Amino acid sequence: MVDEQKKAEQQKKARPPKADKGHAEDKPSAGAPRHAAKERPRLRARFEKEVSAALMKELDAKNPMAVPRLHKIVVNMGVGEATQNAKLIDPAVNELGQITGQKPVTTRAKKSIAAFKVREGMPIGAMVTWRGDRMYEFFDRLVSIVLPRVRDFRGVSTKSFDGRGNYTLGLHDQLIFPEIDYAKVDKLKGMNVTIVTTARSDDQARSLLKHLGMPFRA
Repeated sequence: MVDEQKKAEQQKKARPPKADKGHAEDKPSAGAPRHAAKERPRLRARFEKEVSAALMKELDAKNPMAVPRLHKIVVNMGVGEATQNAKLIDPAVNELGQITGQKPVTTRAKKSIAAFKVREGMPIGAMVTWRGDRMYEFFDRLVSIVLPRVRDFRGVSTKSFDGRGNYTLGLHDQLIFPEIDYAKVDKLKGMNVTIVTTARSDDQARSLLKHLGMPFRA
């Protein structure tokens, strides 16, 4: 019996001591700073605080969820010469990545067109899609920095809506974006910026984009 008691005491001594639950290193102090919440883009914050209420009044909407808003923005850069030389797609992908800050998707031909020497699956351009905060950040840069850099800019056309509340803007070259280094550009490339909204009509979409700062021609 005595031997069993000694054996039990030896095993107890061999166990590691339990950590103190109230130790300062294990328990965070009451005043320890928490992770700061990510700040919303300024345009998104303005939409939620000002634009939404203004549109609700202007469109006589009964429910805030009925107010039109941005859904996504798609930028597509076509490279027709890539049908002759597939390597020409690489500069387009790199430049679009610099403009957008994310990796573009290579677009490919959906069907073969013999007259243009296009085969199904052939790379013909690059595309990027934004949603959420990045969408608002890009739209803010587009209307406040990029478009004013266009030579002799007098506003964008009001006739580029598709009848379903979406707007497509054509840009002649990539040099209007400050992210592009002029010295490293081998060729000017145009692109289309398609702004997809939840608006039920072109008039609603026009009001939304105007409130967000889109500089339409008078």
